[in-house]
Amino acid sequence: MTKYVLISDSTLAYEYRNFPLLDFLPCAPGNKIPGKIYRFLKGPAPEALPNGELKYAPYALRKIEAALLRDNPRKDVAVAHEDYLANFITDDTEIIGITTMDPLGIGPTTMSYTALFGGGLDSWVRREWDALLEKVNKVRQGKKAKLVVGGPGVWEFTILRDEIEKYHFDYIVQGEMDDTVSELFRQISEGNIDKKMFFQGYMTYDDKFRKVLKNDDLFIARGFAERAYPSLEDIPDIVRPSMKGMVEIMRGCGVGCDFCEVTLRPLRYYPLDKIKREIEVNVKGGFTNAWLHTDEIFEYKHEKMFTPNEDALLDMFKMIMNIKGIETTNPTHGRISIPAAYPDLIRKISEVIRAGPDNWIGIQTGVETGSDALALKHMPNKTMPLRIGPDGSFSEIVWEGVYNETKYYWRSAFTIQVGQEQETDEDNWDSIAMINRLSNSYVDGRPFEFTVTPLVNVPLGRIKSRDLSTMLNPVQLGVYYASYRHLAKMAIRDGFRNTHGNPIARVGTGTIISAGGELMLKVVEKIARKNGVDIEKVKRYGIENISEITSLSNMSRA
Repeated sequence: MTKYVLISDSTLAYEYRNFPLLDFLPCAPGNKIPGKIYRFLKGPAPEALPNGELKYAPYALRKIEAALLRDNPRKDVAVAHEDYLANFITDDTEIIGITTMDPLGIGPTTMSYTALFGGGLDSWVRREWDALLEKVNKVRQGKKAKLVVGGPGVWEFTILRDEIEKYHFDYIVQGEMDDTVSELFRQISEGNIDKKMFFQGYMTYDDKFRKVLKNDDLFIARGFAERAYPSLEDIPDIVRPSMKGMVEIMRGCGVGCDFCEVTLRPLRYYPLDKIKREIEVNVKGGFTNAWLHTDEIFEYKHEKMFTPNEDALLDMFKMIMNIKGIETTNPTHGRISIPAAYPDLIRKISEVIRAGPDNWIGIQTGVETGSDALALKHMPNKTMPLRIGPDGSFSEIVWEGVYNETKYYWRSAFTIQVGQEQETDEDNWDSIAMINRLSNSYVDGRPFEFTVTPLVNVPLGRIKSRDLSTMLNPVQLGVYYASYRHLAKMAIRDGFRNTHGNPIARVGTGTIISAGGELMLKVVEKIARKNGVDIEKVKRYGIENISEITSLSNMSRA
Protein backbone atom coordinates (compact mmCIF):
# COMPACT_ATOMS: atom_id res chain seq x y z
CA MET A 1 0.00 0.00 0.00
CA THR A 2 1.22 3.51 -0.87
CA LYS A 3 -0.88 6.17 0.82
CA TYR A 4 0.57 9.17 -1.01
CA VAL A 5 1.88 8.90 -4.58
CA LEU A 6 3.87 11.86 -5.93
CA ILE A 7 4.40 12.32 -9.68
CA SER A 8 6.47 14.74 -11.73
CA ASP A 9 5.35 16.61 -14.80
CA SER A 10 7.12 14.58 -17.52
CA THR A 11 9.05 17.55 -18.91
CA LEU A 12 10.67 18.17 -15.50
CA ALA A 13 12.09 14.65 -15.22
CA TYR A 14 14.35 14.49 -18.30
CA GLU A 15 17.99 15.52 -18.64
CA TYR A 16 17.76 17.03 -22.18
CA ARG A 17 21.28 15.80 -22.93
CA ASN A 18 22.58 18.15 -20.19
CA PHE A 19 22.99 20.82 -22.86
CA PRO A 20 22.51 24.47 -21.77
CA LEU A 21 19.00 25.79 -22.56
CA LEU A 22 17.70 22.48 -23.93
CA ASP A 23 15.52 22.25 -20.81
CA PHE A 24 13.34 24.80 -22.65
CA LEU A 25 12.84 22.43 -25.60
CA PRO A 26 9.30 21.42 -24.49
CA CYS A 27 8.25 25.06 -24.89
CA ALA A 28 8.56 24.67 -28.67
CA PRO A 29 5.43 24.24 -30.83
CA GLY A 30 4.50 20.61 -31.32
CA ASN A 31 3.95 21.10 -35.03
CA LYS A 32 7.33 22.78 -35.62
CA ILE A 33 9.78 20.37 -33.96
CA PRO A 34 9.54 16.86 -35.44
CA GLY A 35 8.80 14.16 -32.89
CA LYS A 36 11.96 12.18 -33.68
CA ILE A 37 14.20 15.19 -33.08
CA TYR A 38 12.29 16.19 -29.94
CA ARG A 39 12.56 12.71 -28.46
CA PHE A 40 16.28 12.44 -29.31
CA LEU A 41 17.08 15.78 -27.66
CA LYS A 42 15.05 14.83 -24.57
CA GLY A 43 17.54 12.05 -24.05
CA PRO A 44 16.92 8.68 -22.42
CA ALA A 45 13.97 8.11 -20.10
CA PRO A 46 14.47 9.00 -16.41
CA GLU A 47 16.14 6.26 -14.42
CA ALA A 48 13.90 4.19 -12.13
CA LEU A 49 14.76 2.47 -8.88
CA PRO A 50 14.08 -1.30 -8.69
CA ASN A 51 10.66 -0.67 -7.09
CA GLY A 52 9.58 1.77 -9.82
CA GLU A 53 10.26 5.07 -8.06
CA LEU A 54 12.20 7.88 -9.74
CA LYS A 55 15.90 7.75 -8.93
CA TYR A 56 16.14 11.53 -9.41
CA ALA A 57 13.12 13.81 -9.01
CA PRO A 58 12.50 17.55 -9.43
CA TYR A 59 13.61 19.48 -6.38
CA ALA A 60 10.12 20.74 -5.55
CA LEU A 61 8.80 17.17 -5.47
CA ARG A 62 11.67 16.13 -3.20
CA LYS A 63 10.64 18.89 -0.78
CA ILE A 64 7.04 17.62 -0.64
CA GLU A 65 8.31 14.06 -0.21
CA ALA A 66 10.51 15.15 2.70
CA ALA A 67 7.65 17.07 4.30
CA LEU A 68 5.34 14.05 4.12
CA LEU A 69 8.02 11.78 5.58
CA ARG A 70 8.18 13.91 8.72
CA ASP A 71 4.70 12.61 9.60
CA ASN A 72 4.40 9.33 7.66
CA PRO A 73 6.45 6.11 7.35
CA ARG A 74 8.50 5.55 4.19
CA LYS A 75 6.12 2.84 2.95
CA ASP A 76 3.28 5.37 2.74
CA VAL A 77 5.10 7.82 0.45
CA ALA A 78 6.43 7.18 -3.08
CA VAL A 79 7.78 9.37 -5.88
CA ALA A 80 6.61 7.28 -8.82
CA HIS A 81 8.19 6.91 -12.25
CA GLU A 82 5.40 7.51 -14.76
CA ASP A 83 6.05 4.15 -16.45
CA TYR A 84 5.38 2.30 -13.16
CA LEU A 85 2.30 4.08 -11.83
CA ALA A 86 0.41 0.82 -11.36
CA ASN A 87 3.04 -0.26 -8.81
CA PHE A 88 1.83 2.46 -6.47
CA ILE A 89 -1.69 3.62 -7.33
CA THR A 90 -3.82 0.91 -5.73
CA ASP A 91 -7.18 0.62 -4.00
CA ASP A 92 -5.58 1.90 -0.78
CA THR A 93 -3.99 5.02 -2.26
CA GLU A 94 -5.49 8.21 -0.84
CA ILE A 95 -3.74 11.05 -2.70
CA ILE A 96 -2.01 11.33 -6.07
CA GLY A 97 0.00 14.56 -6.10
CA ILE A 98 1.44 15.98 -9.33
CA THR A 99 3.79 18.95 -9.62
CA THR A 100 3.85 21.03 -12.80
CA MET A 101 5.62 24.05 -14.31
CA ASP A 102 3.74 24.88 -17.52
CA PRO A 103 0.86 22.41 -17.98
CA LEU A 104 -1.22 24.35 -20.50
CA GLY A 105 1.67 25.85 -22.45
CA ILE A 106 1.01 29.49 -21.57
CA GLY A 107 4.22 30.13 -19.64
CA PRO A 108 6.37 33.06 -20.84
CA THR A 109 8.84 31.06 -22.94
CA THR A 110 6.16 28.85 -24.47
CA MET A 111 3.95 31.82 -25.36
CA SER A 112 6.93 33.50 -26.98
CA TYR A 113 7.13 30.67 -29.51
CA THR A 114 3.36 30.88 -29.98
CA ALA A 115 3.66 34.60 -30.67
CA LEU A 116 6.36 33.96 -33.26
CA PHE A 117 4.88 30.98 -35.09
CA GLY A 118 1.18 31.61 -34.50
CA GLY A 119 -1.39 28.86 -34.10
CA GLY A 120 -3.06 27.52 -30.99
CA LEU A 121 -1.82 26.20 -27.68
CA ASP A 122 -0.01 23.17 -29.12
CA SER A 123 3.38 23.06 -27.47
CA TRP A 124 5.34 19.94 -26.60
CA VAL A 125 4.96 20.75 -22.91
CA ARG A 126 1.17 20.74 -23.35
CA ARG A 127 1.30 17.46 -25.28
CA GLU A 128 3.43 15.87 -22.56
CA TRP A 129 1.06 17.07 -19.83
CA ASP A 130 -2.01 15.69 -21.60
CA ALA A 131 -0.29 12.33 -22.15
CA LEU A 132 0.74 12.11 -18.48
CA LEU A 133 -2.75 12.89 -17.19
CA GLU A 134 -4.22 10.30 -19.53
CA LYS A 135 -1.86 7.70 -18.00
CA VAL A 136 -2.65 8.77 -14.44
CA ASN A 137 -6.41 8.74 -14.89
CA LYS A 138 -6.31 5.37 -16.63
CA VAL A 139 -4.48 3.77 -13.68
CA ARG A 140 -6.62 5.67 -11.17
CA GLN A 141 -9.95 4.67 -12.70
CA GLY A 142 -12.26 2.93 -10.23
CA LYS A 143 -10.08 3.73 -7.23
CA LYS A 144 -10.69 6.16 -4.37
CA ALA A 145 -7.43 8.12 -4.81
CA LYS A 146 -7.95 11.86 -5.11
CA LEU A 147 -5.95 13.73 -7.73
CA VAL A 148 -4.23 16.90 -6.50
CA VAL A 149 -2.03 19.14 -8.68
CA GLY A 150 0.38 21.79 -7.41
CA GLY A 151 3.55 23.61 -8.33
CA PRO A 152 4.42 26.95 -9.93
CA GLY A 153 2.34 26.22 -13.05
CA VAL A 154 -1.06 26.08 -11.35
CA TRP A 155 -1.67 29.77 -12.05
CA GLU A 156 -2.45 28.67 -15.60
CA PHE A 157 -5.60 26.90 -14.43
CA THR A 158 -6.84 30.19 -12.93
CA ILE A 159 -6.55 31.78 -16.38
CA LEU A 160 -7.91 28.92 -18.52
CA ARG A 161 -10.48 27.72 -15.97
CA ASP A 162 -12.48 25.92 -18.69
CA GLU A 163 -9.52 23.61 -19.45
CA ILE A 164 -9.67 21.85 -16.08
CA GLU A 165 -12.66 19.52 -16.33
CA LYS A 166 -11.09 17.03 -18.73
CA TYR A 167 -8.22 16.35 -16.31
CA HIS A 168 -10.52 15.16 -13.49
CA PHE A 169 -8.66 16.99 -10.72
CA ASP A 170 -10.08 16.89 -7.21
CA TYR A 171 -8.08 19.91 -6.07
CA ILE A 172 -5.55 22.41 -7.36
CA VAL A 173 -3.14 23.60 -4.65
CA GLN A 174 -1.42 26.98 -4.80
CA GLY A 175 1.56 28.19 -2.78
CA GLU A 176 4.43 26.87 -0.66
CA MET A 177 3.17 23.93 1.44
CA ASP A 178 6.36 22.56 3.04
CA ASP A 179 4.97 22.93 6.56
CA THR A 180 1.31 22.03 5.96
CA VAL A 181 1.22 19.37 3.23
CA SER A 182 0.74 16.42 5.61
CA GLU A 183 -2.24 18.09 7.23
CA LEU A 184 -3.59 19.20 3.86
CA PHE A 185 -3.42 15.68 2.42
CA ARG A 186 -5.12 14.28 5.53
CA GLN A 187 -7.95 16.80 5.25
CA ILE A 188 -8.39 16.15 1.52
CA SER A 189 -8.49 12.39 2.16
CA GLU A 190 -11.16 12.86 4.82
CA GLY A 191 -13.10 15.36 2.71
CA ASN A 192 -13.00 17.99 5.43
CA ILE A 193 -11.00 21.14 4.63
CA ASP A 194 -10.38 23.34 7.68
CA LYS A 195 -11.20 26.80 6.37
CA LYS A 196 -9.40 28.44 9.26
CA MET A 197 -6.21 26.79 8.08
CA PHE A 198 -6.70 26.82 4.30
CA PHE A 199 -8.44 29.16 1.87
CA GLN A 200 -10.71 27.52 -0.72
CA GLY A 201 -9.84 29.60 -3.70
CA TYR A 202 -6.71 31.11 -5.17
CA MET A 203 -4.57 34.20 -5.06
CA THR A 204 -4.06 36.34 -8.13
CA TYR A 205 -3.03 39.93 -8.89
CA ASP A 206 -4.89 42.99 -10.11
CA ASP A 207 -3.59 45.45 -12.71
CA LYS A 208 -1.59 47.23 -10.01
CA PHE A 209 0.11 43.95 -9.00
CA ARG A 210 -1.75 43.76 -5.70
CA LYS A 211 -2.85 40.44 -4.24
CA VAL A 212 -6.47 39.52 -4.84
CA LEU A 213 -8.27 36.46 -3.41
CA LYS A 214 -10.83 34.60 -5.52
CA ASN A 215 -13.22 32.06 -4.02
CA ASP A 216 -13.22 28.75 -5.89
CA ASP A 217 -13.95 25.36 -4.31
CA LEU A 218 -11.62 23.53 -6.71
CA PHE A 219 -8.59 25.47 -5.46
CA ILE A 220 -6.83 25.39 -2.10
CA ALA A 221 -4.32 27.99 -0.94
CA ARG A 222 -2.61 28.73 2.34
CA GLY A 223 -4.51 30.74 4.90
CA PHE A 224 -3.49 34.39 4.65
CA ALA A 225 -4.53 35.64 8.06
CA GLU A 226 -1.48 34.42 9.95
CA ARG A 227 1.41 33.18 7.80
CA ALA A 228 1.34 33.08 4.02
CA TYR A 229 4.67 31.28 3.67
CA PRO A 230 6.54 28.62 5.64
CA SER A 231 9.30 29.82 7.92
CA LEU A 232 12.85 28.69 7.32
CA GLU A 233 12.64 26.28 10.25
CA ASP A 234 9.60 24.56 8.73
CA ILE A 235 11.22 23.88 5.34
CA PRO A 236 12.52 20.26 5.37
CA ASP A 237 15.80 18.96 3.95
CA ILE A 238 15.45 16.69 0.94
CA VAL A 239 16.12 13.04 1.75
CA ARG A 240 16.67 11.65 -1.78
CA PRO A 241 18.60 13.12 -4.72
CA SER A 242 17.08 15.84 -6.88
CA MET A 243 17.29 16.36 -10.63
CA LYS A 244 20.70 17.64 -11.77
CA GLY A 245 21.88 17.95 -8.17
CA MET A 246 19.75 21.01 -7.44
CA VAL A 247 19.48 22.48 -3.94
CA GLU A 248 18.05 25.74 -2.65
CA ILE A 249 20.13 28.36 -0.88
CA MET A 250 17.32 30.86 -0.27
CA ARG A 251 13.75 31.77 -1.16
CA GLY A 252 12.46 35.11 -2.36
CA CYS A 253 14.20 37.85 -4.30
CA GLY A 254 13.54 41.39 -3.08
CA VAL A 255 14.57 43.24 -6.26
CA GLY A 256 10.99 44.37 -6.86
CA CYS A 257 10.35 44.14 -10.61
CA ASP A 258 6.69 44.92 -11.27
CA PHE A 259 6.11 41.92 -13.54
CA CYS A 260 7.44 39.21 -11.20
CA GLU A 261 5.50 37.43 -8.43
CA VAL A 262 8.67 36.01 -6.82
CA THR A 263 9.68 39.44 -5.61
CA LEU A 264 6.65 39.51 -3.28
CA ARG A 265 7.79 36.45 -1.35
CA PRO A 266 9.75 36.99 1.88
CA LEU A 267 13.48 36.44 1.82
CA ARG A 268 14.63 33.33 3.70
CA TYR A 269 18.32 32.37 3.67
CA TYR A 270 19.40 28.77 4.18
CA PRO A 271 22.25 28.43 6.70
CA LEU A 272 25.39 26.70 5.47
CA ASP A 273 24.74 23.47 7.35
CA LYS A 274 21.33 23.09 5.71
CA ILE A 275 22.80 23.67 2.24
CA LYS A 276 25.56 21.19 2.98
CA ARG A 277 23.16 18.46 4.13
CA GLU A 278 21.15 18.67 0.93
CA ILE A 279 24.23 18.67 -1.29
CA GLU A 280 25.50 15.58 0.52
CA VAL A 281 22.22 13.81 -0.30
CA ASN A 282 22.84 14.54 -3.99
CA VAL A 283 26.49 13.48 -3.76
CA LYS A 284 25.37 10.11 -2.40
CA GLY A 285 23.10 9.91 -5.42
CA GLY A 286 26.05 10.27 -7.77
CA PHE A 287 26.19 14.01 -8.48
CA THR A 288 29.47 15.92 -8.63
CA ASN A 289 27.88 19.31 -9.41
CA ALA A 290 25.90 21.38 -6.92
CA TRP A 291 23.28 23.43 -8.76
CA LEU A 292 22.26 26.27 -6.45
CA HIS A 293 18.70 27.42 -6.86
CA THR A 294 17.89 31.00 -5.95
CA ASP A 295 15.97 33.80 -7.62
CA GLU A 296 18.87 36.19 -6.88
CA ILE A 297 22.20 34.67 -5.84
CA PHE A 298 23.78 38.04 -5.07
CA GLU A 299 21.11 38.82 -2.47
CA TYR A 300 22.23 35.89 -0.28
CA LYS A 301 22.49 37.29 3.26
CA HIS A 302 23.02 40.80 1.90
CA GLU A 303 23.76 43.34 4.60
CA LYS A 304 22.84 46.63 2.94
CA MET A 305 20.13 47.21 0.35
CA PHE A 306 21.20 45.58 -2.94
CA THR A 307 24.85 45.38 -1.88
CA PRO A 308 26.26 41.83 -1.96
CA ASN A 309 27.62 40.27 1.21
CA GLU A 310 31.03 39.21 -0.12
CA ASP A 311 32.02 37.25 2.98
CA ALA A 312 28.76 35.27 3.07
CA LEU A 313 28.95 34.45 -0.65
CA LEU A 314 32.58 33.37 -0.52
CA ASP A 315 32.04 31.34 2.66
CA MET A 316 29.14 29.53 1.00
CA PHE A 317 31.04 28.71 -2.19
CA LYS A 318 34.12 27.61 -0.22
CA MET A 319 31.97 25.33 1.93
CA ILE A 320 30.37 23.79 -1.17
CA MET A 321 33.66 23.19 -2.95
CA ASN A 322 35.05 21.52 0.18
CA ILE A 323 32.27 18.92 0.26
CA LYS A 324 33.74 15.55 -0.60
CA GLY A 325 32.62 14.51 -4.06
CA ILE A 326 31.75 18.00 -5.35
CA GLU A 327 33.77 19.08 -8.38
CA THR A 328 31.72 21.99 -9.76
CA THR A 329 28.91 24.34 -8.79
CA ASN A 330 26.83 27.12 -10.31
CA PRO A 331 23.82 29.27 -9.34
CA THR A 332 20.55 29.38 -11.25
CA HIS A 333 19.76 33.11 -11.26
CA GLY A 334 21.43 36.45 -10.61
CA ARG A 335 21.22 40.04 -11.81
CA ILE A 336 23.85 41.48 -14.14
CA SER A 337 24.53 44.65 -12.13
CA ILE A 338 26.68 42.84 -9.56
CA PRO A 339 29.28 41.59 -12.08
CA ALA A 340 29.22 45.13 -13.48
CA ALA A 341 29.76 46.83 -10.13
CA TYR A 342 31.86 44.21 -8.33
CA PRO A 343 34.22 42.54 -10.81
CA ASP A 344 36.60 41.59 -8.00
CA LEU A 345 33.82 39.63 -6.29
CA ILE A 346 33.22 37.66 -9.51
CA ARG A 347 36.98 37.04 -9.79
CA LYS A 348 37.15 35.73 -6.22
CA ILE A 349 34.11 33.48 -6.63
CA SER A 350 35.51 32.19 -9.92
CA GLU A 351 38.77 31.25 -8.22
CA VAL A 352 36.89 29.37 -5.49
CA ILE A 353 34.68 27.41 -7.89
CA ARG A 354 37.51 26.89 -10.40
CA ALA A 355 35.86 28.60 -13.35
CA GLY A 356 37.86 28.43 -16.57
CA PRO A 357 37.83 27.58 -20.28
CA ASP A 358 36.68 24.04 -19.47
CA ASN A 359 34.31 25.05 -16.68
CA TRP A 360 31.99 27.89 -17.69
CA ILE A 361 29.62 29.01 -14.94
CA GLY A 362 26.09 29.24 -16.31
CA ILE A 363 23.59 31.65 -14.76
CA GLN A 364 20.14 32.86 -15.84
CA THR A 365 19.59 36.60 -15.88
CA GLY A 366 16.46 38.58 -16.63
CA VAL A 367 17.93 41.55 -18.46
CA GLU A 368 14.48 42.16 -20.07
CA THR A 369 15.22 45.33 -22.07
CA GLY A 370 17.88 47.63 -23.45
CA SER A 371 15.77 50.71 -22.75
CA ASP A 372 16.51 53.11 -19.91
CA ALA A 373 12.85 54.18 -19.82
CA LEU A 374 11.46 50.64 -19.44
CA ALA A 375 14.15 49.61 -16.97
CA LEU A 376 13.38 52.62 -14.76
CA LYS A 377 9.62 52.02 -14.97
CA HIS A 378 9.39 48.24 -14.49
CA MET A 379 12.59 47.19 -12.71
CA PRO A 380 14.35 50.21 -11.18
CA ASN A 381 16.35 48.07 -8.76
CA LYS A 382 17.79 45.71 -11.40
CA THR A 383 20.90 47.87 -11.71
CA MET A 384 21.40 48.51 -8.00
CA PRO A 385 23.72 49.46 -6.44
CA LEU A 386 24.54 51.12 -9.78
CA ARG A 387 22.12 53.77 -11.03
CA ILE A 388 21.00 54.51 -14.55
CA GLY A 389 22.38 57.93 -15.40
CA PRO A 390 25.25 58.49 -12.94
CA ASP A 391 26.74 55.05 -13.69
CA GLY A 392 25.84 54.86 -17.37
CA SER A 393 22.84 53.78 -19.40
CA PHE A 394 21.10 50.50 -18.66
CA SER A 395 22.70 48.85 -21.70
CA GLU A 396 26.14 50.08 -20.62
CA ILE A 397 25.68 48.52 -17.19
CA VAL A 398 24.64 45.25 -18.85
CA TRP A 399 27.65 45.46 -21.19
CA GLU A 400 30.03 45.94 -18.27
CA GLY A 401 28.48 42.99 -16.47
CA VAL A 402 28.91 40.68 -19.46
CA TYR A 403 32.46 41.95 -19.94
CA ASN A 404 33.37 40.86 -16.41
CA GLU A 405 31.41 37.62 -16.61
CA THR A 406 33.11 36.57 -19.83
CA LYS A 407 36.49 37.60 -18.45
CA TYR A 408 36.06 35.26 -15.49
CA TYR A 409 34.30 32.47 -17.43
CA TRP A 410 30.67 33.05 -16.55
CA ARG A 411 27.97 32.72 -19.23
CA SER A 412 24.63 34.45 -18.75
CA ALA A 413 21.42 33.13 -20.29
CA PHE A 414 19.47 36.35 -20.77
CA THR A 415 15.76 36.82 -21.26
CA ILE A 416 14.51 39.96 -22.99
CA GLN A 417 10.88 41.05 -23.16
CA VAL A 418 8.73 42.66 -25.80
CA GLY A 419 5.20 43.89 -25.19
CA GLN A 420 5.82 45.55 -21.83
CA GLU A 421 3.42 48.20 -20.58
CA GLN A 422 4.04 51.63 -22.19
CA GLU A 423 6.65 50.15 -24.53
CA THR A 424 7.53 52.15 -27.66
CA ASP A 425 9.30 51.21 -30.89
CA GLU A 426 12.30 53.21 -29.70
CA ASP A 427 12.51 51.05 -26.57
CA ASN A 428 12.75 47.95 -28.75
CA TRP A 429 15.38 49.54 -30.99
CA ASP A 430 17.36 50.14 -27.78
CA SER A 431 17.11 46.41 -27.06
CA ILE A 432 18.26 45.55 -30.58
CA ALA A 433 21.25 47.89 -30.21
CA MET A 434 22.19 46.32 -26.87
CA ILE A 435 22.05 42.78 -28.28
CA ASN A 436 24.16 43.76 -31.29
CA ARG A 437 26.79 45.49 -29.17
CA LEU A 438 27.07 42.55 -26.81
CA SER A 439 27.24 40.12 -29.71
CA ASN A 440 30.13 42.03 -31.29
CA SER A 441 32.13 42.66 -28.12
CA TYR A 442 35.34 41.04 -26.89
CA VAL A 443 37.39 40.70 -23.72
CA ASP A 444 41.03 39.60 -23.86
CA GLY A 445 40.52 38.60 -27.49
CA ARG A 446 37.55 36.35 -26.64
CA PRO A 447 33.97 37.06 -27.77
CA PHE A 448 31.35 37.78 -25.15
CA GLU A 449 29.66 34.60 -23.96
CA PHE A 450 25.90 34.88 -23.41
CA THR A 451 22.62 33.71 -24.84
CA VAL A 452 19.46 35.77 -25.20
CA THR A 453 15.93 34.39 -25.35
CA PRO A 454 13.14 36.78 -26.39
CA LEU A 455 9.90 36.63 -24.38
CA VAL A 456 6.57 38.20 -25.22
CA ASN A 457 4.57 39.85 -22.47
CA VAL A 458 1.12 38.53 -23.38
CA PRO A 459 -1.92 40.17 -21.74
CA LEU A 460 -3.91 37.55 -19.84
CA GLY A 461 -7.06 38.68 -21.63
CA ARG A 462 -5.63 37.55 -24.95
CA ILE A 463 -4.79 34.13 -23.51
CA LYS A 464 -8.32 33.79 -22.14
CA SER A 465 -9.85 34.70 -25.50
CA ARG A 466 -7.39 32.49 -27.43
CA ASP A 467 -6.73 35.47 -29.70
CA LEU A 468 -3.11 34.51 -30.27
CA SER A 469 -2.54 35.80 -33.80
CA THR A 470 -0.45 38.81 -34.80
CA MET A 471 0.99 39.47 -31.37
CA LEU A 472 4.28 40.97 -32.61
CA ASN A 473 4.75 44.19 -34.55
CA PRO A 474 7.73 44.65 -36.93
CA VAL A 475 10.05 46.21 -34.35
CA GLN A 476 9.24 43.54 -31.77
CA LEU A 477 10.01 40.94 -34.43
CA GLY A 478 13.27 42.81 -34.93
CA VAL A 479 14.16 42.06 -31.30
CA TYR A 480 13.40 38.40 -31.99
CA TYR A 481 15.58 38.44 -35.09
CA ALA A 482 18.52 40.11 -33.32
CA SER A 483 18.22 37.56 -30.49
CA TYR A 484 18.11 34.52 -32.77
CA ARG A 485 20.93 35.90 -34.89
CA HIS A 486 23.13 35.86 -31.80
CA LEU A 487 21.81 32.46 -30.67
CA ALA A 488 22.75 31.01 -34.07
CA LYS A 489 26.26 32.38 -33.60
CA MET A 490 26.46 30.77 -30.16
CA ALA A 491 25.04 27.46 -31.43
CA ILE A 492 27.70 27.23 -34.12
CA ARG A 493 30.45 28.18 -31.66
CA ASP A 494 29.37 26.02 -28.72
CA GLY A 495 27.13 23.35 -30.23
CA PHE A 496 29.76 20.61 -29.98
CA ARG A 497 31.87 22.00 -27.13
CA ASN A 498 29.07 21.86 -24.55
CA THR A 499 27.64 18.42 -25.34
CA HIS A 500 27.72 15.49 -22.92
CA GLY A 501 27.36 11.73 -23.09
CA ASN A 502 28.85 9.07 -25.33
CA PRO A 503 30.60 10.10 -28.59
CA ILE A 504 27.64 9.17 -30.80
CA ALA A 505 25.18 11.13 -28.65
CA ARG A 506 27.56 14.10 -28.57
CA VAL A 507 27.91 14.14 -32.34
CA GLY A 508 24.13 13.87 -32.76
CA THR A 509 23.38 16.56 -30.21
CA GLY A 510 26.10 18.90 -31.47
CA THR A 511 24.98 18.52 -35.07
CA ILE A 512 21.34 19.19 -34.26
CA ILE A 513 22.19 22.20 -32.06
CA SER A 514 24.56 23.77 -34.60
CA ALA A 515 22.40 23.11 -37.64
CA GLY A 516 19.24 23.89 -35.68
CA GLY A 517 20.53 27.32 -34.70
CA GLU A 518 21.09 28.25 -38.34
CA LEU A 519 17.77 26.76 -39.42
CA MET A 520 15.88 28.60 -36.67
CA LEU A 521 17.49 31.87 -37.74
CA LYS A 522 16.37 31.31 -41.32
CA VAL A 523 12.82 30.59 -40.18
CA VAL A 524 12.74 33.69 -37.96
CA GLU A 525 14.20 35.82 -40.75
CA LYS A 526 11.54 34.59 -43.17
CA ILE A 527 8.77 35.44 -40.70
CA ALA A 528 10.36 38.81 -39.98
CA ARG A 529 10.69 39.77 -43.65
CA LYS A 530 7.11 38.68 -44.33
CA ASN A 531 5.93 41.02 -41.56
CA GLY A 532 7.85 44.08 -42.71
CA VAL A 533 11.03 43.94 -40.61
CA ASP A 534 13.97 45.90 -42.04
CA ILE A 535 16.47 43.05 -41.66
CA GLU A 536 19.51 45.05 -42.78
CA LYS A 537 18.73 47.83 -40.32
CA VAL A 538 18.37 45.30 -37.49
CA LYS A 539 21.73 43.73 -38.38
CA ARG A 540 23.66 46.99 -38.19
CA TYR A 541 21.65 48.94 -35.62
CA GLY A 542 23.82 50.18 -32.78
CA ILE A 543 27.10 48.96 -34.30
CA GLU A 544 27.40 50.91 -37.54
CA ASN A 545 31.02 51.01 -38.66
CA ILE A 546 32.17 49.05 -35.59
CA SER A 547 33.72 45.65 -36.26
CA GLU A 548 34.75 44.84 -32.68
CA ILE A 549 33.86 46.47 -29.37
CA THR A 550 36.28 46.20 -26.48
CA SER A 551 35.26 49.27 -24.48
CA LEU A 552 31.84 50.84 -23.94
CA SER A 553 31.43 52.42 -20.52
CA ASN A 554 33.52 54.40 -18.08
CA MET A 555 33.00 52.11 -15.11
CA SER A 556 36.19 51.07 -13.41
CA ARG A 557 37.42 47.49 -13.80
CA ALA A 558 39.55 45.29 -11.58
